[in-house]
Amino acid sequence: MSSESVDSESKVSGNQANIPARIRRKLDIDDGDKLRWHIEDDGTLRVQVVQQRSGTFSDFDGYDGDQSTEVESQHDTWGVDIE
Repeated sequence: MSSESVDSESKVSGNQANIPARIRRKLDIDDGDKLRWHIEDDGTLRVQVVQQRSGTFSDFDGYDGDQSTEVESQHDTWGVDIE
């Protein structure tokens, strides 16, 4: 074990371990986020936080347009405008 200081520690219970609140806050870990575990060649454990809110639609706020359309008469089956 290295001589580096310990940030926090938790106890394993069954197949689970708690993430200390201090670390959750510092790394902005929230419910639904995932942890990816990597064991390095030297035996060091590396954990990567994959936040649920990051991804393809993470910054999509939805469409708040002011135009309404008559879907059935203005678009075909695939949503393409009918000319």
